[in-house]
Amino acid sequence: MNKDLALIGFGEAGSTFARAAAWGHQASGWDVSVRRRKTMKDAGIIEGASPADTVQDASLILSVVTADQSLAAVEACANSLTPGSVWCDMNSVAPETKLAAAGVIEAAGGRYVDVAIMAPVNPLRLAVPLFLAGPSALQAELVLRAVGFSNVRVVGSHVGQASAIKMIRSVMVKGIEALTAEMMAAATAAGVTNEILSSLDASESATPWRERAAYNLERMATHGTRRAAEMEEAAKTLLALGVSPVMTRGTVYRQREAATKGTQL
Repeated sequence: MNKDLALIGFGEAGSTFARAAAWGHQASGWDVSVRRRKTMKDAGIIEGASPADTVQDASLILSVVTADQSLAAVEACANSLTPGSVWCDMNSVAPETKLAAAGVIEAAGGRYVDVAIMAPVNPLRLAVPLFLAGPSALQAELVLRAVGFSNVRVVGSHVGQASAIKMIRSVMVKGIEALTAEMMAAATAAGVTNEILSSLDASESATPWRERAAYNLERMATHGTRRAAEMEEAAKTLLALGVSPVMTRGTVYRQREAATKGTQL
């Protein structure tokens, strides 16, 4: 069996990559789910008998498990790695988690690479942006391109730099989603959804984020006390509508903190 490539995890990311690249029997794979292992075989991927068996003889391993299983995957496979094999940790975890995983892989003779998947894997598939960091990132870029990935970029020489970009960016991306949910729940309860959304459309800005971030922080430092008071009233509004102002209370805290400390870029 040709096991140059190993997949640990066959959820959305792993299965999407495998099918888009048509790796078939060039890859072996493992997943904790029996159902997903069956799907793996349907895609032509060789099913390993265990995580350790899956990575034996593989020169490239893609770890695409759930965030809470990223360290467990490393620990299950490390002792079976071929010396010099490249372990690409594509999981969305904190830099500290990746540093811990890197220690295990490197102690076992492997080469650990911090990989951040910077967009949903569908519909981009193999063109999804991959940010790489770590001492072996340049080597990993070549290997990943060789197996079909087309949008790969090295962003740092230290493990944790790619994941820091992903995690900190998620503060904004996922935070906006959470704020949207809080706003829409209140707008629906108040019966003013159309007006709220139209008002947001009218105030939408195309300003680059570097300028927008500097402007936002300056406004907070200058007017944070007044804005915190306004947001306390917004929180009361949400409570009266039966919506828990979780995100809004956080805004009160950040506005008041900025006014006290004079937050700037």
